Amino acid sequence: MEYKALYDYGVRELMDAGIAESMLDARLLLEHVCHTDRNDLLVHGERDVPEKDQNIYLEYIEKRKRHVPLQHITGEQEFMGLVFEVNGHVLIPRQDTEILVEEALRFLHDGMDILDMCTGSGCILLSLLHYSNGCSGVGADISQEALELAEKNAGRLAGKRENAADSPDHSLIRWIKSDLFEKIEGTYDMIVSNPPYIPTGVISSLMEEVRDYEPLEALDGKEDGLFFYRKIAAEAYRFLRNGGYLFFEIGCDQAEKVRHIMEGNGYRDIAVVKDFAGLDRVVYGWKGMEKHV
Repeated sequence: MEYKALYDYGVRELMDAGIAESMLDARLLLEHVCHTDRNDLLVHGERDVPEKDQNIYLEYIEKRKRHVPLQHITGEQEFMGLVFEVNGHVLIPRQDTEILVEEALRFLHDGMDILDMCTGSGCILLSLLHYSNGCSGVGADISQEALELAEKNAGRLAGKRENAADSPDHSLIRWIKSDLFEKIEGTYDMIVSNPPYIPTGVISSLMEEVRDYEPLEALDGKEDGLFFYRKIAAEAYRFLRNGGYLFFEIGCDQAEKVRHIMEGNGYRDIAVVKDFAGLDRVVYGWKGMEKHV
């Protein structure tokens, strides 16, 4: 079958299955299988696709029709210009989370120590280390499977670097299995976190790709979605050095509540940052000399 015909088939199948991004997903899956780019569809649409690749593509289309996330089919997702491996044990890195990384980078200086709480795939910590110099980091998560993937992503990035400056030193990264701060030691210049923040009662209404395929423990923020903000804001204070920053990704309707939580725990100059859609996405503040009573 020709490349363009195979793409058209994929689009029709995904449209009939109710996949919203049918044209994009059909193209991305075909490019992944054939190791091509978007120009091939325009310039080389008449090229014959080997039968082996056709069969793989048809298998991928069938998976996507069942609402298996595109990233779980390809096994990867780009984030901050880097490619991370993903699977069903971690949240798929999203563009909204890049706001957290970009904002944290504004305050990150050479040689700082970073703690990434609820690290998942490691995309936040590894991005911060990749775009800084001489920083060290700890990624903490309650999921051993997530930590194994994060470590794999660290090795993958290190293996693709062209020289020592292109990727963080593998020895400067540690991965710790911990129920929040239970196993954390030492102090840090910056703590970042994209914790579970979906209220329990809302999870059943999420799109299938999220509800059925992403890990519940990385989504469920308990009754009001704020459980982990309360816990992390309270406990992080003693692990932050004076002047250190705490950064949270938040749900778009949680800014004022998280601001209030941080204020109640003594953080100063608390700011809210919007995402590309103009929605509240990040809240951060810094630790003063003494915690408010």
